[in-house]
Amino acid sequence: MNTKLIELAERRATLVARARVQRDELSGALASWRSPLGMIDQGIAAIRFVKRYPVVLAGIVTLGVVSRPVRLMKWLPPGWLMWRAARVALAMAGRILPGLLESHFRSPHEPLIRKTD
Repeated sequence: MNTKLIELAERRATLVARARVQRDELSGALASWRSPLGMIDQGIAAIRFVKRYPVVLAGIVTLGVVSRPVRLMKWLPPGWLMWRAARVALAMAGRILPGLLESHFRSPHEPLIRKTD
């Protein structure tokens, strides 16, 4: 019985090592796709934003029609940079703030120390 457990442990170790090698190979093969997929992901996020807030798109189009296109082209790079910075800041705030808010707005009946299993 003890030899069977040893064989199982060795088999498990070889399978885990093989899985690690396969994950590394797959990661290497997909590394060239990371940048294009990231751009597609950003495009999808922009489409979702426009679907959620169509007034923003209408405002941008109206601004483009009212102002001259040359002015609009001058403002595009700074606007893009500000939009990206705002997305990064909101993402970081989404990671940081929930923990802070949870501790700040704790119920008075909730214990300070929670038991974990």
